[in-house]
Amino acid sequence: MDKVFDIKSFDSYKEDNRREVKKAKGGLPSSLWETYSAFANSYGGVIILGVVENKDGTWRTTGLSTNEAGKLLKDFWDTINNRKKVNINILHDTDVETYEKDGDLIIVIYVPMARREEKPVYINDDLFGGTFRRNHEGDYRCTRLQVKTLLRDQAENTMDMEVLDEVSLSELNKETIHGYRNRHSVLKAGHPFERLDDEEYLRSIGAAAISREDKQLHPTAAGMLMFGNEYDIVRHFPEYFLDYREVLDPTIRWTDRLQSSSGEWSGNICDFYFRVYNKIVKDIKTPFALKDGDRIDDTEVHKAVREALANCLINADYYGTRGIVIKKEEDKLVFENPGYIRTGKVQMRKGGESDPRNKSLMKMFNLINIGERAGSGVPNIFNTWNDNGWKEPVIEERFDPDRTILTLEFVEKQAIKTSDKKQAIKTSDKKQAVKTAENMERIKKYLKENGSATTSDISQLLDLSKARVRVILNEMECVVAEGKNKNRKYRLK
Repeated sequence: MDKVFDIKSFDSYKEDNRREVKKAKGGLPSSLWETYSAFANSYGGVIILGVVENKDGTWRTTGLSTNEAGKLLKDFWDTINNRKKVNINILHDTDVETYEKDGDLIIVIYVPMARREEKPVYINDDLFGGTFRRNHEGDYRCTRLQVKTLLRDQAENTMDMEVLDEVSLSELNKETIHGYRNRHSVLKAGHPFERLDDEEYLRSIGAAAISREDKQLHPTAAGMLMFGNEYDIVRHFPEYFLDYREVLDPTIRWTDRLQSSSGEWSGNICDFYFRVYNKIVKDIKTPFALKDGDRIDDTEVHKAVREALANCLINADYYGTRGIVIKKEEDKLVFENPGYIRTGKVQMRKGGESDPRNKSLMKMFNLINIGERAGSGVPNIFNTWNDNGWKEPVIEERFDPDRTILTLEFVEKQAIKTSDKKQAIKTSDKKQAVKTAENMERIKKYLKENGSATTSDISQLLDLSKARVRVILNEMECVVAEGKNKNRKYRLK
């Protein structure tokens, strides 16, 4: 978990969705366990005992003594390991620390974000009544729908891999299947799947599987979503709804709309993707470029928009409420899907970790060159928008009901004055110089007290990487190195 508490910054902190203070005079507060559940089921956070919030939002200590802190710690560890109180302990000894502040003791409990297979973290032996999440207003009790989503997301096999035993392959839309197969064969001529009949083809791409019940081939949930008809899809996913809205004239409610429930088309995900993609890229300006004498009409912006649309469909929770909504405005695209972000918003932005909610849907899109498997799709969107000088995309996560929203604006980001940039660089350089000087003094003091130290010792002392520590040590003329490589130690001259 990223650093959300530093004792040196105590006076600048206020409560937010990652920090919670508890008075803890007279024993552990019962609300502590709701916060533990909430942090574990969200993005993690810190619970600080022995602190109260002032009216202006600042904090003050409550006067915990050594004896009181010792009793609180014993009660805490006894309780968190009691399965009747908490279903799982995801903490290590190093996640709980004691500090002294203004002569009083405080206890800081670092709660990490639970792994997907550990969620939901719940209390009081009550799965549906004791599961909490965290938002900016504090801890809130999860609805049954949210708890069921967390339970579904535990499994390695994603929801869309389920075999629909009572459904026949004949219920899938043949036109959609053949349209998909044509795209696949054009993009990947000579692919081994080309020679398969429709039934074996659907099985090979994950749209069908053998049922354990009757040993026959039936559609998977992914096959139904991708190739089914809307009236069949809603029998298995009652909340299923796809909605595209185009609002290019603010005086009109919408200038174009496409809904899965209209009955005018199949209403499945595959057809929705291509119909909507053609609508949202219609006004994207394509620079004139040639390759081997042919004009290239596909740009990085087109790829980014494809990724955003596919990402929205692949990561949706089709049991979730309110459905998928794609909005096109004059200078903006908005992609909304039900479901929280399984990797977390920070990791989604950073990339490098792929954990799709619907693995089979992802495979089907990948086969026709849509979507990234390596978790690099969203970072590529951000890079493309940055390269074009547009405002940075916004990822928003809403809860109750869970919803993920990606907004892409075709608007230039506000220019920063050169003078402001220079000033910012100067200020940053000054801060870095002061910080480095402070670190050098701490190293000198440590070496005086301990005689010598390894890079690891100093790295832990300063909470810096070993590479950064070596840079600082090399700048210190009063320090000499002894030994080589792993055995190297540093001491004062």
